[in-house]
Amino acid sequence: MALYSSAQSIECHRVRFVLAEKGINVEIVDVDSDPSAVEDLAELNPYNETPTLVDRDLLLYDAGVINEYLDERYPHPPLMPVDPVSRAQLRLAHHRILRDWYPLAHQIEKATPRKIDKPRKQLAEGIIAADELFKGSPFLLSDELTLVDCTLAPLFWRLPAYGIKLGKSATAVQAYIQRVISRKSFKASLTSAERELILNAT
Repeated sequence: MALYSSAQSIECHRVRFVLAEKGINVEIVDVDSDPSAVEDLAELNPYNETPTLVDRDLLLYDAGVINEYLDERYPHPPLMPVDPVSRAQLRLAHHRILRDWYPLAHQIEKATPRKIDKPRKQLAEGIIAADELFKGSPFLLSDELTLVDCTLAPLFWRLPAYGIKLGKSATAVQAYIQRVISRKSFKASLTSAERELILNAT
């Protein structure tokens, strides 16, 4: 199995976290440092983008599709609950994160200094407003780590690099962040470039 990945991509980080959490043996192909990998990716993926997963004869792209496949293909540990109601609630939360917060993160990453304040403010306010959701269970709406947390953690890891400080209004979120990023699997999912993001932001 091989994952074509970009070192600072938040979408690739989502997949690397799932791979690490499940302990899956995978070759990480860094397209940022391997010119031949760039050529291979152009042939494998019609959108020529990462992440792209190659598992024998199977070719997958899109982080959400890849992560769902990995969770079903390698069911231990499970990253979604069996109960259909709980699964639906988590999928809805996941949908909102990807629709409301991820686009703002992408805007911040691409914004010029003159245009960064608006998406930065919107993302910070959205996370702070959701603080209540992070109370009452170790992970988001769950006692166990799920695919939703594997999407949230890469975003929250980047908050210092985005220039976002949550402050006292989001104590539950901050406690959650520490729980997730302290996991061995999360630390294993980080690239050198992602570690430097935070070092350079502090």
